[in-house]
Amino acid sequence: MSPLIIMVAPNGARRNQLDHHGLPITIAQTVLAAAACQGAGASVLHGHIRDEQGRHSLDIGLYKELIAEMAIGVPDMLVQITTEAVGQYTTQEQMQLVTTLQPKMASVALRELVPNSASEVQAKYFFHWALEAQVHLQIIVYDSADVDHLTKLRLSGVLPKEINCVLYVLGRYRQNLCAEATDLDDFLRSKNEDTWFTCAFGQQEHACMTRAIDQGGHARVGFENNLWLSSGELAPSNDTLVAQVATYARSQGQHVANAKEAQLILGVRD
Repeated sequence: MSPLIIMVAPNGARRNQLDHHGLPITIAQTVLAAAACQGAGASVLHGHIRDEQGRHSLDIGLYKELIAEMAIGVPDMLVQITTEAVGQYTTQEQMQLVTTLQPKMASVALRELVPNSASEVQAKYFFHWALEAQVHLQIIVYDSADVDHLTKLRLSGVLPKEINCVLYVLGRYRQNLCAEATDLDDFLRSKNEDTWFTCAFGQQEHACMTRAIDQGGHARVGFENNLWLSSGELAPSNDTLVAQVATYARSQGQHVANAKEAQLILGVRD
């Protein structure tokens, strides 16, 4: 059984401290949350940044600051930036963030970067550039149609076969954004990736994670998608959600990866 990678998404683009007082908004708060989550078993931070008004941002300068502060405060944790549009950013702006910043890791939503056939030429250039620049991309998919689209792009050469880390998002289109563990099955029926993660909206997040772990996947948890413990209680902090997953994995005899092990598994550059 290979080591389990736990990624934490402590804030996301939409929630704020009215949703949970412990949700990190500032870079300093995000770094503190990341340190606590690392102690609980997380090896990767899925990092969102906010502007001065607390709104979602893809500002390059703020991302540079987050990466620099993480290198000081939590140097043994990997940092993955997001390119999520949230209805604010164009495909070109999303790609420009990555090509300018050249981070070690970034997540990209397939349907945002390649929404139609007309966008494939630009997407092909970007994906092949990322491979050459050694920017580890994680492709986000929301349903089985996205998985089919991913397969098509890989077969046509738009997406290099070497870019094979995927995040399956469960519950995005369920009523009240509440995923169920069986939602994973549609993704697994057509998956063609060596390395895959799962995240899940709503209070069944932990049940979704245990199913993913049992099927050989990695886990992403945190306040971006869920605020609740498996007991039904409000989670005190992001690290309690991480600890649940780490405890389950270890109970199944699985080793929880540290950052260096996660780096080797994912093929992230030094």
